[in-house]
Amino acid sequence: MSKIENLKIDFITVVEELLKKAKLKEDDILVIGCSTSEIIGKSIGSASSPEIGVELIESIMPIIEKEKLFLATQCCEHLNRALVVDLRCAKKYNLPVVSVVPYPNAGGSLSSAYYRYLKNPVVVEDIQADAGIDIGDTFIGMHLKKVAVPIRLSIENIGSAHLTAARTRPKLIGGERAKYK
Repeated sequence: MSKIENLKIDFITVVEELLKKAKLKEDDILVIGCSTSEIIGKSIGSASSPEIGVELIESIMPIIEKEKLFLATQCCEHLNRALVVDLRCAKKYNLPVVSVVPYPNAGGSLSSAYYRYLKNPVVVEDIQADAGIDIGDTFIGMHLKKVAVPIRLSIENIGSAHLTAARTRPKLIGGERAKYK
């Protein structure tokens, strides 16, 4: 099996595990930040791989579409970690759209691939996602709802890139007399 096939299998496994553990519902948002440079063992932002970006997006979109979720992919620091989303997501959540088109060296390969995959792609600056996957320490935390809860998955790396995942939950408020269930 090729290295790309192994990456795709691992990525699909990670997405499926997270969705099972996070219990996302229709129209929830999953944010993914990904350094394809880190996946191939290089420093973040130094060796973007458009081929890996396309393969990863194409491997998970059937899952995202089947579950009726919104995917948001985080761009790199050169686009201030803006996010690619479908226009329907931007409209549903009233997300202001910005004018930029991501490319592998200014936006990242995963976001660039996702932008080209979508029929109606847009880029937004911020989002409050329900769960997230971070491949290569891209710092997706700024795009998760409060309160983020780490999720441990069976896979800790995609290629050479460190992997973390999280779901979110509502804040617990009210003090010692509050009841939550």
